[in-house]
Amino acid sequence: VQLQASGGGLVQSGGSLRLSCKAAGFNFSIHTVGWYRQAPGKQRELVADITSGHTTNYADSVKGRFTISRDNIRRTLYLQMTSLKPEDTAVYFCKTMYRNREYWGRGTLVTVSS
Repeated sequence: VQLQASGGGLVQSGGSLRLSCKAAGFNFSIHTVGWYRQAPGKQRELVADITSGHTTNYADSVKGRFTISRDNIRRTLYLQMTSLKPEDTAVYFCKTMYRNREYWGRGTLVTVSS
């Protein structure tokens, strides 16, 4: 199982970014996948996840600003982030569960300047 996140960068407050997570090594279309983030000095937290049936779940802190989506043909997970705030600064990771084991991609750093 491989998950490769990309798309992070430096953006001003109020700006937008789109993260991508390319999956390989498992049947992507039938698994729930999600985005998590970890800010400096804080625990990793769920940002959003999406089921195989495209049901979505968001952290309260990002509702209305972030949109999670998936393209099963391209085996790619996305996170569209808008109205970014400095408190969104973190390393963002994609994750899935496969055969009762967690798999994490390498993170991608998002920095939001005020």
